[in-house]
Amino acid sequence: MTERPTPDLTILETRVYRGANVWSYEKAIHLVVDLGVLEQHPTNTLPDFTDHLLQMLPGLREHSCSRGRRGGFVERLNEGTWLGHVAEHCALALQQVVGHDIRRGKTRMVKDRPGVYNVIYGYVDEQVGLAAGRLAVRLVNHLVEGDPDFDWDAELEAFIKRAERTAFGPSTQAIVDEAVSRDIPWLRLNQHSLVQLGQGVHAKRIRATMTSETSSIAVDVASDKDLTTKLLGAAGLPVPKQESVRTADQAVRVAGRIGYPVVVKPLDGNHGRGVCLDLQDEDAVREAFPIAEEQSRRGWVIVESFVTGKDYRCLIIDGRMVAIAERVPAHVVGDGSSTVEQLVEDTNADPRRGVGHEKVLTRIKMDAAAQEVLAGQGHTLTSVPEEGEMVKLALTGNMSTGGISIDRTFEAHPENVEIAEEAAQMIGLDIAGIDFICPDITEPVRETGGAICEVNAAPGFRMHTHPTIGEPQFIAKPVVDMLFPPGAPSRIPIVAVTGTNGKTTTSRMISHVFKGMGRKVGMTSTDGVVIDERLLIRADASGPRSARMVLQNPRVDFAVFEVARGGILREGLGYERNDVAVVLNVQPDHLGLRGIDTVEQLADVKAVVVEAVPRTGSAVLNADDPLVREMRRKCSGEVVWFSMSEPGSEVRDMIDAHCRRGGKALVLNPSDRGEMIVVKHGRREMQLAWTHLLPATFNGRARMNVQNSLAAAAAAFAAGAPLHDIRQGLRTFSTNYYLSPGRLNEVEVNGVNVIVDYCHNAPGMRMLGDFVDRVGESLSSSHELARPSRIGIIATAGDRRDADMRELGEIAAQHFDVVIVREDEALRGRERGATAELVREGVQEAIAAGARCKQVEVVLEEIEAVRHAMARANKGDLCVVCVDKHAAVMSELENWSNQAYAGAGASPDAPAADPDYAPQSEG
Repeated sequence: MTERPTPDLTILETRVYRGANVWSYEKAIHLVVDLGVLEQHPTNTLPDFTDHLLQMLPGLREHSCSRGRRGGFVERLNEGTWLGHVAEHCALALQQVVGHDIRRGKTRMVKDRPGVYNVIYGYVDEQVGLAAGRLAVRLVNHLVEGDPDFDWDAELEAFIKRAERTAFGPSTQAIVDEAVSRDIPWLRLNQHSLVQLGQGVHAKRIRATMTSETSSIAVDVASDKDLTTKLLGAAGLPVPKQESVRTADQAVRVAGRIGYPVVVKPLDGNHGRGVCLDLQDEDAVREAFPIAEEQSRRGWVIVESFVTGKDYRCLIIDGRMVAIAERVPAHVVGDGSSTVEQLVEDTNADPRRGVGHEKVLTRIKMDAAAQEVLAGQGHTLTSVPEEGEMVKLALTGNMSTGGISIDRTFEAHPENVEIAEEAAQMIGLDIAGIDFICPDITEPVRETGGAICEVNAAPGFRMHTHPTIGEPQFIAKPVVDMLFPPGAPSRIPIVAVTGTNGKTTTSRMISHVFKGMGRKVGMTSTDGVVIDERLLIRADASGPRSARMVLQNPRVDFAVFEVARGGILREGLGYERNDVAVVLNVQPDHLGLRGIDTVEQLADVKAVVVEAVPRTGSAVLNADDPLVREMRRKCSGEVVWFSMSEPGSEVRDMIDAHCRRGGKALVLNPSDRGEMIVVKHGRREMQLAWTHLLPATFNGRARMNVQNSLAAAAAAFAAGAPLHDIRQGLRTFSTNYYLSPGRLNEVEVNGVNVIVDYCHNAPGMRMLGDFVDRVGESLSSSHELARPSRIGIIATAGDRRDADMRELGEIAAQHFDVVIVREDEALRGRERGATAELVREGVQEAIAAGARCKQVEVVLEEIEAVRHAMARANKGDLCVVCVDKHAAVMSELENWSNQAYAGAGASPDAPAADPDYAPQSEG
């Protein structure tokens, strides 16, 4: 018997992807939801569910869903679909209610978890998107079983108000929309209107209509209305007579000297607040003074002559007039039967009117100031104006006080346009709002008696982009033209490097090549954020937040990002696209985490960087890895192969065919003199470098760095670097601690050869073990009868699977004589010693099967493990330290190099109870 439906839909997990991700090419929100008993109740089994849902969110009727036509989702509802899918569409519909045109979404069941679904949908504003998801789930549960505490109308209104609080204002939104239409990237830098357009060295910032090009001095001048008037008057521009005062008595004296009527306004106010117009006598000036003084930040008030006429706003951008609007004060028009209060209510019912700047028009407030204006016309709120009578409710025409605008852009007299442009230039503003008061903008103000009453920094665009009457003006275009002239770049090249092993070294090689070309490179890696070879932040910076930090840095003109699996699953890429994507390999590591259980799923995650390649970009792929090879199908741009396969192999045949079609590849060509890295482009072949002459390859022995060099060279070639610069970069890049800390660093400590590396998984240990074998063959011993020993200090992270930990130990045992197992400082959910024990078990199993290793020890603390290994090592031995904190390990090794040892070379810090440390007695 089917269980009775109960409101069981719950959100188990929430993720916000801020860039391309495994689910979508664009930013998205991911909810993991559990339907509970509702898994047994699709929509067609719930009486009246669909009808009630469509009543509450009628916009759902427009959703096409998978049917690809209007009403497709309603068909799915009637046929029966699961409620996780319904929640997805509700989240989209809620965002559409507040004007966010988002239509991307999908719902998929979580593998092996019946009733649990992945719900993914796009968003414009992160907070609004999250709130939409939460409200969507509550709505679905309410429709399953009514919740008496759930008031849909109140919840929807609260959601709309929340969206309005976080939304961009009309001016900022217009500029951002124009930037998006030109493919200019943008980042919101705070919860308000501070936005970055462009990336790195090309970045510009805007805050509403102030830009990074706006002069601070010009803003200060425009804020000082007295100084503004003096400067404009000195330039011969028409301005009213005015003086600044500090007291009401001074205001009265100045008004008498200027001549009534006058205007009293704050020296440094805005939005028309505190402005009192058409004051006819001394009493009116005294009443107006405290109103203006309250809105003045510095306490100064301006008294100026009252200029009669209409109120016009001229918008000047980059020295040119782009729009003019006539501003009409808030008013109502009588119909002969309605009171003023009813007329105001009818006017405010216009859906275009909202609170403040949230909509294109602002609601009229019947506050004390409005009622005073009303009384001046002989009316009260209960008065019934005659039909056609215009009743003013404000003296100024500001949109923020409920006024309306009429577009007059193409009606202004050329002389008035010239005056406005000169006024903006005189003040020094790149974007300026020039306020004219004159009888008619179509006539020269010098003849009609008009004047410039104010110059505004950061003028609002709303009256021009959404005029109440007339054609809207697309004024965001000249703003973006000013910041990014046609042909000017807005993006910096981005190279993204991913793979199981080798990411950090390859990223450093690529950065080194471009640094040598004079570029200011911003790089992220597991070691931190590096800007122009300066380590700014020491942390695991292989995620999307670090990438955004680099893109915000104004010095960076080239970015190299190490992209890790965890960051992609957690937040996506953190940027829209990368010009070059490098995929080194896909090996079984980090399996069993965040729903990634197979190496094929891991490949899908890492393929996100390939999917983020535009048509003009390139994907640099390892042709030797079958999983990486398959990623070519997900690339919109060009594929550049790299391979270590020998000529005549199947992989090389594939690459040769690719190049015959005009493709690019980097391969190894063996010869009697060694291996040559060759660049293939079409039918041409260009020699790049001998592998054994590259310092990072240890005379060709470090095969992992031969592969990394191929990948780095291919990425640099795809990014447009000349071959001689790539060659020079590879020849000068070494694995010394300063260029590549913690990655195959070689030091000699009292005759012991020490290799410091970050190897922490089984695939990496195979590569490191191959290197150890190649290096071990060349070692010479100071003891005639003893071969050099190989000592390995190994560890892995606690969040790996048990089998992976044992496998690491088994592989290490094939290459080392002595294995010392330690643990990382961060246990990642394991008990202290548990991880080391699993690794030790793997070593023991390999020893029992006849592996090279003869002894395994556990020393949990990293520095103690290093001391233990160095104490037992003899001259000529090879000691490999797989590090967690490489700086501390290198410091400890340096201490050992500088110590004067007693006896047989024991460390002075060694515990006397350990026989490996005990000094030999002369007796």
